[in-house]
Amino acid sequence: MSLNLSLRRNRFKNKPKARKPPWQWPAFVLEWRTYARRGALLLLVAAGLTALAWALDRPVRVISMDGSFQRVSPGQIEKAVAPFSRTGFMSADLDDIQRAVEMLPWVEHARIQRRWPNSLHVTVVEQTAAARWGESGLLNTRGELFVRSAAHVPAELPHLSGPEGTESQVAQRYLAMQGRMLEAGMRIAALRLDARGAWEIDLDSGVTVRLGRRDVDDRIDRFIHTASQVIAHRLNEIAYVDMRYSNGFAIGWRNAAAPASVPSKRADDADV
Repeated sequence: MSLNLSLRRNRFKNKPKARKPPWQWPAFVLEWRTYARRGALLLLVAAGLTALAWALDRPVRVISMDGSFQRVSPGQIEKAVAPFSRTGFMSADLDDIQRAVEMLPWVEHARIQRRWPNSLHVTVVEQTAAARWGESGLLNTRGELFVRSAAHVPAELPHLSGPEGTESQVAQRYLAMQGRMLEAGMRIAALRLDARGAWEIDLDSGVTVRLGRRDVDDRIDRFIHTASQVIAHRLNEIAYVDMRYSNGFAIGWRNAAAPASVPSKRADDADV
């Protein structure tokens, strides 16, 4: 009997209460503290880099340079770089300096480098003049007009001319023809495009080749392969060769009494 009473008392005995977990910071507070630590670290790094850049940003004392310097003088380059170098070794904008140097008339390309501890180095590549344009302009090998009024124009350059804005068109035709002419034993002294769109070539022998406005490439081929062989031994007697014919050409003699040796079909009147 006593055993049963003991079991009953144990059945109604209170269970021990669960302990509450220790208090913790809310999750958003913990995240904010993490971000704050990271932000402080980034600010510290940025401040260190800024301080380092400030310490390194000493005045530029030396401007060194290299290049052929046939048309561009070191003094011109130094003058172009000087306004930018006052900002400091690290803060000098190399792209701005490059653009300033490339604005000089005979400069095709420039490269700017920093050299520790206080120097800027400028490498200059000069333009190569391939032809004269108009009275005193100069074209480079890409047909770009890089000097409109040159003080000195090399006499050996071919003379190209045409209406305003046709510089590249005339230069490209010249570049396409010059190699073929040289192979045929002729050299182009001048190439002209007039306002009507007609082309003429002056050879260094003094002969003018009239090409007109139509089928210019075909007429050049016909002149190189046919007409040039006919006139090769009498260049000093010939004033011009007129290729503006459908299947032939005409020769103009310096001496008007000289006989015409090459008969040709009638010229295209619309092209003359």
